[in-house]
Parts: sequence; structure tokens; C-alpha cells
Amino acid sequence: MRTRLLSTLIVVLALLLAGCTGGDDRGSAGPITLRFQSLAWQEESVEVNKELVKEWNDTHPDVEVEYVQGSWDSVHDQLLTSFEGGEAPDIIHDASDDLADFAYGGYLADLTDLLPERLRSDIPRRSWETATFGDGIYGVPFLQEPRVLIANAKWLEESGVRVPTPERPWSWAEFRKITERLSGDGRYGVAWPLKEPVSATLNLSLSAGGQLFHRGADGKVTIRFGPDDQVVPRTIHGQANDDRSASPTTLGSGGSDTLPGFFGGRYAMVPLGFSYRQQIVQQAPKGFDWQVLPAPAGADGLTQGVSPQTLSIAEDSPHQREAAEFIDFLLRPKNMVRLALGDWMLPTGTEALKAPALHTTENDWATGTALAAHLRSAPAQSVRGYPEWKDKVATPAFQEYYSGAIGLRELRARLEDDGNLVLARYQR
Repeated sequence: MRTRLLSTLIVVLALLLAGCTGGDDRGSAGPITLRFQSLAWQEESVEVNKELVKEWNDTHPDVEVEYVQGSWDSVHDQLLTSFEGGEAPDIIHDASDDLADFAYGGYLADLTDLLPERLRSDIPRRSWETATFGDGIYGVPFLQEPRVLIANAKWLEESGVRVPTPERPWSWAEFRKITERLSGDGRYGVAWPLKEPVSATLNLSLSAGGQLFHRGADGKVTIRFGPDDQVVPRTIHGQANDDRSASPTTLGSGGSDTLPGFFGGRYAMVPLGFSYRQQIVQQAPKGFDWQVLPAPAGADGLTQGVSPQTLSIAEDSPHQREAAEFIDFLLRPKNMVRLALGDWMLPTGTEALKAPALHTTENDWATGTALAAHLRSAPAQSVRGYPEWKDKVATPAFQEYYSGAIGLRELRARLEDDGNLVLARYQR
């Protein structure tokens, strides 16, 4: 009798425990924990991200978000390893041009039915296209930056050249003539920092009608380096090798590497991402007068490609709905403005873009904001195999062309012939 009673008590306890822990794990087991891997790196940006995580946690006791610091330098390989090991963060901060292989590989959740209508309608379609692969949406584009010309304002004023505006930009041909006019006596009209030449070249080439990647009716992509794709590369090559108006020593440099020479009066202009303004504010000598100019325009005006920063959800996350709710909170208009100001970039949301802080002349915010409507999906956005093509084919080919080691014909052959062989392996 005692044995049967003990057995009955064990069964009842087991059923009670199953009832407490089954289904929703928000019960006695404690709150849900979401891991949010952020790639914010600037002090202001990290601070804003952590503040927003704290604000969420303070108002959502059932869903706790854990901030995880990631790095842009290693994010692709780190994510791939975490996906394959089943240890990916729930919420993933990345860039849209890094998502294609993860999306097609089944590592990211399709957000189509997870996102609220408020967020879907606030971000323009042209931005959603940067994170759309096939029929699914695999990231929320939330921060973007145009490439601009950071110029020595005093140098330009003393030279008497026409200063461009978003309403009246320079053409690519005019830009080349002006950089030649500004050069001489050991000084250069422009310093191109092209350590990573591919995205800069392809994104700026959209202004001239360049596309490079062409998708056929069968869905397969081929590379064609036509006349429109050649406008920007030929301009840069001509400045560096024919006019001597572009510094040859910066062609293999990163953007930050050009700033000492810029401050020292060696270069009149440096093409950089809009967010570099923060470094300039922090590092420029007292009294140094600088200004932001729009990048040159071509047949398609000021159009240029961008790869916005994105927020995605891991396919293996058991809490996708809660992760989507956190993303919606993080990207409310006021919060999106805070993130944009922290990163010195532009928000994608139409409501956030209306914020007065983004239209001030201080640090030329207004110039960048005026370019937002001209930003489009980068040409390589949905191309499978793009990372390999960029690293193994395009980067060395463009570097050699810009340095004068190879000509335009060989550049075209390498981009097309070698490049199409790489892409073919991903499209079988």
C-alpha cells in the first residue's frame, strides 16, 4: 500500500512539473532571454545601443535582452561558425551585402510575417530591397550612409572652383577637371582610399548607370563590365595615372589613413562614407575648415548604391516573435534617430528622417540627408558568391588597375571571365 501511494505521488508530481514547464517558458523558469549581437563600435553608438537594451529590459520583465558585442572585422566568419554550431545569437546586427549566403542557406528567419505593419510601411521599398532575397525578407535595414566628398573648404574657396550642392552636383568629367586644377606642388586634388575598392566603385557607378551584375530570366547572374560600369573606374584611373591629381600613395589605404594628410593640406578632397565626419570632428586641428559635398553625378544623377546596416533573426531562435518585438522597439522613429546620431549615419525610416537634428547645417547633416532619396540597393546585394568574387577576383583586379599595373581591357577580362566562373559555382 505504501509503495502504491509513493508511486502515485511521483506520477502526480511529474504531471505538475510538466504543466509548469511545458509550452511557454516565461513561467516559473524565469524570463525569456534573447541574445542581441551588436556591431556598434563608436563610443556614442555603443552607449546608445546599451541604453536602448536597458530601456527594453526595464519595461519588459518577461523578455530580457542580453547585449553581446560583435566586430565588423570578423562578423561573417563568426556568424557562419555560430550558425553551423547551433549557437547563433537571436538578433543579429550585420550589413545587407553580407546576408545573401546566410539567407539562401536557411540560417536567417523570413521576417515577412513577423514584422508589424508600422515598421514595414515606415521604411521605403527601395531600402527593403536591400534585404529581400527570393520571396523573403531576411533583415530590417535601419542605418545607411551615402559616400560623399569631404573637402578642405578654404582650399576650394581660394581656388575659385564652383562648389557643388545636391541640387547642382559636379559631373564625373567636371570632378576630374577640378581635381586636376587643384593639384600641383606636391598637393593633390583628391585622395582615394581604396584598400577595399569594390563596394566604393560599384556603388558610385550606379550614378553613371552601371549595374555590372545582370540577372537573366532563369534567375542566374552574369557579369558584364560595360561602358556605364567603366565611367567611375576610368575617372579614378585617369586621376591617379594620367592627371596626377589623385595621390598614388592612398590607393591602398583605408579611409582613416587619409585624414592626417587631409588635415595637413596634402589633399583637397577625400571620398568617404558620411559617418567619417565624426572622426574629422574629433581629430581635425583647431580652426580647420571642412565641408561635405555630394559625390559626382552621372547619367542617373546622384543615385548610388548602399548596403544598409540590418537587424536579422536567426532561423534557429526559439523566440522569433519576441525578437521581432524587440527589433520593432529598437527601431521606433525616436530610437532610430538616436541610433543614427550615435553612428553619424542616416536612418532608413521616413519618420526618423524628418527629425530636425538630421537637417541642421552643423557638421553638414543636411547635406547627407538631402542624398537619402537617391540611395538604392547596392548592385551586388542579392548575388550569391559575391564575397568570394570580391575577395579573390575583383579586389586584386581593381587594385592593379587603379595603380596602373593593368589596363582596362585586362580589368574587364578578369572581372567577367574569372568572375563568372566564380558565380557559376553558386548557381548550379
